[in-house]
Amino acid sequence: MSDELELRAGERIPRRPLPNYQEADSFLHAIQRDGFIGTMLGDSNQYGPLSMLFLLMGVATITGIMIKIVSVMI
Repeated sequence: MSDELELRAGERIPRRPLPNYQEADSFLHAIQRDGFIGTMLGDSNQYGPLSMLFLLMGVATITGIMIKIVSVMI
């Protein structure tokens, strides 16, 4: 186990340190400042769930297009 994980009394799973969190004025500002991956996975601002939703929509669209292409070819 890492030395930086904190185990409190009565807890079995150690807590990781809190990420560096800073409020952003808008979603665009969050992406410009922290990047898409930092916003999405790094919990660096309040727009993490929104960026995860956009990622999900993009992956679902690409997957749907690939399935459609394969079904047309068969």
